[in-house]
Amino acid sequence: MIKVCLANNHPVVHFGVKSYFKDHDDISIVANVGNFLMVRDILLTKEIDVLILDLELEGLASIFEVKNILKNFPKTKIIIFSDLSEQIYAPNAIKAGVSGYVSQKEKLETLGQAIVKVNQGKIIIDETVKKNLALIAKQNKSERLYRKLSNREVEVLRYLSDGKKNNEISKILGLNEKTISTYKLRLLQKLNVTNLVDLVNKAKTLEIV
Repeated sequence: MIKVCLANNHPVVHFGVKSYFKDHDDISIVANVGNFLMVRDILLTKEIDVLILDLELEGLASIFEVKNILKNFPKTKIIIFSDLSEQIYAPNAIKAGVSGYVSQKEKLETLGQAIVKVNQGKIIIDETVKKNLALIAKQNKSERLYRKLSNREVEVLRYLSDGKKNNEISKILGLNEKTISTYKLRLLQKLNVTNLVDLVNKAKTLEIV
């Protein structure tokens, strides 16, 4: 039996997933958590084969925290189960070391298939993500600018788009405020804009945030 922990902010998601896999032959939901701080506690006390993780989980500020989980608990596979833009977050998540990315728009049957494959050691990406990435590869240079962004730059851009100031972002990510300023300058250069308003608008146009 594949032991699964679901980490998600929304009770309705917990209820739906738990109900769907209640009588599953191969998958057992053995833990449900509503914030990132609880994830580590669960992994320390229970044997978890697959962690189903929402990138917007409360307390999860950075993809680098996900990398740390993978480093400290190498036997646990991670599947990102999120409704964030697949075009940008799926590649970054896979790069960080997760074993799969499934959109919350997909049927739970798809999630179940992903859990089984990931537990077998496979790296899977949702078919919708593959199609989106294929389309992006055909787009012109300006439409593919986001591919130049690092995981950290994407995170900073997301918080800037949410209206957060440099000092607020530095506290969330645990970085020096000057470092955030540096990331901001890089974003302006990479997305070829000169101010924050245009930066945010460009990011939304490219569906980065």
